[in-house]
Amino acid sequence: MASVLRLRKLYYVNPVKNSSMGIQTIDDAHKSEDKPNVVVAYVKKMLQKKQDKDRKKKRNKNINKGQSREWKCLDNCCWIIGYMCTFWWLMFFVYHYLPLTLPGFPAIDSPGAVLKRDGVSGLHPVVLVPGIVTGGLELWDGKPCAKGLFRKRLWGGSFTETLKRPLCWLEHLSLDNETGLDPPGIRIRPVEGLVAADYFTQGYFVWAVLIENLAKIGYDGKNLHMAAYDWRIAFQNTEVRDRALSRLKSKIEVMYETNGGNRVVVVPHSMGVLYFLHFMKWVEAPPPMGGGGGLGWCAKYIKAIMNIGSTFLGTPKAVSKILSAEDRHIALLRAMTPGFLKSEILGFQTLEHMLRVSRTWDSTASLLPKGGETIWGDLDWSPEDVQNCDLEKADTHSFRNENDSNDSEIKKGFQEKEAVHYGRMISFGKEAATRPSSELSTLYSEELMDSGSSNDTSFSCSDGWTEYDEMSRESLRKVSENKAYTAKTVFDLLRVVAPKMMQRMDSHFSHGIAEDLDDPKYGHYKYWSNPLETKLPDAPDMEIYCLYGVGIPTERSYIYDSSYDKCKSIPFRIDLSIDGEGSGCLRSGMYFVDGDDCVPVVSSGFMCAKGWRNKTRFNPSGSPTYVREYRHKAPASLLEGRGIESSAHVDIMGNAKLIEDILRVAAGATGAEIGGDRIYSDILTLSERINLKL
Repeated sequence: MASVLRLRKLYYVNPVKNSSMGIQTIDDAHKSEDKPNVVVAYVKKMLQKKQDKDRKKKRNKNINKGQSREWKCLDNCCWIIGYMCTFWWLMFFVYHYLPLTLPGFPAIDSPGAVLKRDGVSGLHPVVLVPGIVTGGLELWDGKPCAKGLFRKRLWGGSFTETLKRPLCWLEHLSLDNETGLDPPGIRIRPVEGLVAADYFTQGYFVWAVLIENLAKIGYDGKNLHMAAYDWRIAFQNTEVRDRALSRLKSKIEVMYETNGGNRVVVVPHSMGVLYFLHFMKWVEAPPPMGGGGGLGWCAKYIKAIMNIGSTFLGTPKAVSKILSAEDRHIALLRAMTPGFLKSEILGFQTLEHMLRVSRTWDSTASLLPKGGETIWGDLDWSPEDVQNCDLEKADTHSFRNENDSNDSEIKKGFQEKEAVHYGRMISFGKEAATRPSSELSTLYSEELMDSGSSNDTSFSCSDGWTEYDEMSRESLRKVSENKAYTAKTVFDLLRVVAPKMMQRMDSHFSHGIAEDLDDPKYGHYKYWSNPLETKLPDAPDMEIYCLYGVGIPTERSYIYDSSYDKCKSIPFRIDLSIDGEGSGCLRSGMYFVDGDDCVPVVSSGFMCAKGWRNKTRFNPSGSPTYVREYRHKAPASLLEGRGIESSAHVDIMGNAKLIEDILRVAAGATGAEIGGDRIYSDILTLSERINLKL
């Protein structure tokens, strides 16, 4: 409309001179050309200007659109980080400034306070043994980039100083890839005392709630000890480097002598369960490999071992951690915020760093599944085949006692429409996870090892972040194409993709089943943390408890995306796009079973339910064993924090029933006096389905 008005003014009203438009006045135009030609020239000029303007606008729009796509992932990351920080500060305020009890809500007494009113007091000294990751680590010597961090925590605590220099932090947390010990010029040591693992970071308790409740019935520094150790290194290396096992032996002996000759109650958690199992063999073994305590040491000094979140037979999650640095939570985070974890977008290469550092930690290998196909199943069978994986809908967690293991009744409630092969711990593609085993291509151990020895790295296009960069495209194709791996063959796969770590593992750990426990070879320390390759001490009065959570879907096996990309430093990823048909078993590329969100019940409970029950070749003296399960109940509101009935792998440390059981045993009660077995899961049925010579 504006153009039409300007044209009308030009043609009918006053002639104007516009030098910038190159247009003459009407009087001048009459000298050379008539009025219509002037109008035509003006219209052409206006149209040209409009076209130029449209082209420029379109070009700017495309640029902005490209920038929007480019920064979309960064925006998502920033928003998520902002939400997390805001939520953390809100919870921090609620935790510290709101009253312990709100008007209208009844006060909840802690188990320690209740038992104290009932006249219960501490009797036996207590030793706490933390698991992987939860113990603090501090710097004693480091590289120039760590200046100012002497004796400050590099792991645990606030992380504020360390996250200012992330690459320096990762360098110091890494161990030597050949020895599994400190790299040259770096010394990281465990934090000592109860503060080593009371809180992982501010506001996130680990042992703090249990310590507080023990204090209410009379415990303090003279009869309560935290057996801190460097959870990154192999168990025997904690003695070689730090004399951690010798110091633990001396501490237990001193606590026994200074507390009236009362034997010690040991409370390990998670990987600490395996660490203390190793300790019991070490302390009675002769030097120089052992501690020289003699065959009766455990019987003399230990009353009970109350294993929390026990990982006796390992966990499938350790396999996925070594293979791709993933578990359920990391895989879902990768899907929601790819820019934060994928190197292609922001260059953080977070997963690559996590994989590279964690593969230097020998402790990860201690958590790999033990017992092979006998415990975890083969391509066609697994003990969990009768288990209902949809825990939210199935009424399978009513209380049972030892005599309620009728297999036919259990199977009646555990029918699934879609065949589930839990024994295929790692499958590349859904077809490999579901099709008959006869249709799967097999790769024998020798062929698998040969596939990883190729020197052809011409297809590598990364900067050498992980050992995957040393593998050729053909090697990756061989180990993944239409392949499924069981708990036995997955070790061959890991030896191909993580050769240095697995070479160290073979020196420090074993994951098989002993045929003859009297064979002298089982006197070597590499077998001491495997309950299927070692005997319990000769201690008929030493009680052993398996205390763990149930009712939470827990990762059991994984389906990986087989369309690998050699240009990525980690070519394999859990395939989150795969879900089951009308079944709760398969979700987001992972099969789930009953457990505590980290460890399946077969690993947590089998040894106490069957492997050590009564006198067996693994428990020749008949030490009494008890299975105590804690049914998960999520907190009803944010005001409950992590809940007093949660049974998740770490949150169970605040479970009121668990704390009460530990306090009663520490006060002198026996397993029978606190109620014996308490079983909600199908551990008895699963144990009966495992054909293990006892």
